[in-house]
Amino acid sequence: MTEKAFWSNPYASRHATVVASVNQAEVTLDSTIFFAFSGGQESDCGTIGGYPVISARMEAPEIIYTLPLDHRLNAGQEVAVEIDWRRRYRLMRLHFAAELVLELFYRNLDGAGKVGAHIGQDKARIDFAWPESVSPLLPRFAEEANRIVDADLEIRTGFEDAASERRYWEIEGFARVPCGGTHVRRTGEIGPIRLKRNNIGRGKERVEIYLAE
Repeated sequence: MTEKAFWSNPYASRHATVVASVNQAEVTLDSTIFFAFSGGQESDCGTIGGYPVISARMEAPEIIYTLPLDHRLNAGQEVAVEIDWRRRYRLMRLHFAAELVLELFYRNLDGAGKVGAHIGQDKARIDFAWPESVSPLLPRFAEEANRIVDADLEIRTGFEDAASERRYWEIEGFARVPCGGTHVRRTGEIGPIRLKRNNIGRGKERVEIYLAE
């Protein structure tokens, strides 16, 4: 099983590990800081043993990385994993901004259901099943989210069940939510949040989340 060091230390940008297996272009590692697409959060960008990672996918409990077919890595070989830290940090901040907004929707819109989500480097989005425009609600939700950000609260993370790798984040007095992504340590790291509504079809609402530069 791949040890997910991006959970224990999401701020690491370089990590020494060992190649666990090689199957042509696909490799697995004993441990990794390289996040693979999950829960709507995009994969990291970076290298393994100096080779660019073309794709990363989660096949629990493993993470499988696709490298160029002409790579020369072998099982048992020591390698360095390096990720694009600037991109990772943006993803972490946008991810938690989306988590805050989602929690506010659940608390304020009885019956609202998430039907999709995506966290990229430039923005995050959450899609809801909801019968009417959410535009009138967004100023209040943005205000509430930014109040939590400005309070610079601690974000705790851990395992609900370590054997099955079920994780959570928690802000004391606010919420405890199942989530297996990467998170910042304090809400103040997110910075000001801006929300925008995008209608994607009848009965569906999309909220786009942006960070102030």
